[in-house]
Amino acid sequence: MLVDYKLPADLPSVIPVFPLSGALLLPRVLLPLNIFEPRYLSMVNDAMSSSRIIGIIQPRNSSQSGPYGLYGAGCAGRLTTYNETEDGRVLVTLTGLCRFQVLEEMDVTTAYRQVKAGYEPFAHDLVKDYGVDDVDRKGLLDVLKDYLDANQLQGDWPSIEGSPTEELVNSLSVVSPYGPPEKQALLEAETLANRADMLIAMTEVVLAHGDSEDTPLQ
Repeated sequence: MLVDYKLPADLPSVIPVFPLSGALLLPRVLLPLNIFEPRYLSMVNDAMSSSRIIGIIQPRNSSQSGPYGLYGAGCAGRLTTYNETEDGRVLVTLTGLCRFQVLEEMDVTTAYRQVKAGYEPFAHDLVKDYGVDDVDRKGLLDVLKDYLDANQLQGDWPSIEGSPTEELVNSLSVVSPYGPPEKQALLEAETLANRADMLIAMTEVVLAHGDSEDTPLQ
């Protein structure tokens, strides 16, 4: 059943989270996941029987003993496809809904972690195409073409040029070859235009240095 989330209050205040380093989910972008760990199989099963919403968040390295920390923001997504495999795995797709701040990590009995999520700072995520008119679309396409040429890669250029601006910015952010700090910065960008500008700047640094691992935030 299609659910239309219009306001932060339409989303659950407490959600399970799946910590994945280097993973990025953004509104209306699809993220395929291969679930095999028992605790996350349990998480998916529980989510499928309730809100179907899971938060993707990056783990933060900690020198302290005990559970690793989490970054302060992630993105909630809805399970929109679900397939079981013969070897016990589950293949799912999350569709991004809205970013959230971690207000509090809950004390739970489940094997997976849960947080109290605050969506208000990112309420505009629920509005499709919010801020697209401010995006430097030409600059983003130009730097993408330069990147593909520099790495002798080919893209489906007609499809890329025909992509809606929001989809273009967010999808390129998700598949970008940058590390966890860069992915977190892209996630937390205040506006779509800020995210596009950040992606352009990161790629320009890579092109200047000729190394996809040499980026401003590492």
